[in-house]
Amino acid sequence: MKLLVGLGNPGEQYARTRHNLGRDLLAEVVQRFGLPKGSKRFQGLFGDGRIDGERVFWLVPETYMNLSGESVGAAVRFFRLDPGQVIVFHDDVDLACGKVRMKSGGGNGGHNGLKSIQQILGSPDFIRVRLGVGRPPPGVDTARYVLSGFTPEEQVERDRLLLTIPLVVPLLLGDDLNGAMNRLTQEGSKGLNP
Repeated sequence: MKLLVGLGNPGEQYARTRHNLGRDLLAEVVQRFGLPKGSKRFQGLFGDGRIDGERVFWLVPETYMNLSGESVGAAVRFFRLDPGQVIVFHDDVDLACGKVRMKSGGGNGGHNGLKSIQQILGSPDFIRVRLGVGRPPPGVDTARYVLSGFTPEEQVERDRLLLTIPLVVPLLLGDDLNGAMNRLTQEGSKGLNP
């Protein structure tokens, strides 16, 4: 059993911004696997269903990014999950736009959503799916940059991520991060660029 979390900020003004890439990706996963519609719970939009026979919970925190841990922590406590059962999709400025990396545990890289989750769970040992949005141009504040929209060129990369990442979710549910990255590399060789 896993809890899939898509990080972002609530509200129409943040829709389709770089910082909401995790939310957008989770919405794509929910749609792609035909998971039941969510309802308001745990300070977010919560749902559950099955992917390839395995029960999964999904959660989109409706708190602001820097309070994401409150939402995630409430769900984790209720279902008595271990941090290792949590998979978080989030934007990452340290990766070029369209690139993906996956890891279990580690630091928060200055990401306020990860920092909040780590603090509330009392552990860094959850799985992170890092979705590259690129670094801000010189002179542009990082906070302002991640709250802005994608350029047309970046939008192509964003759309590729939304197309490819759901393909490896079953592998992530089985804790096969290496297999998931290998599959993305294979998809990249077909022109989908992980």
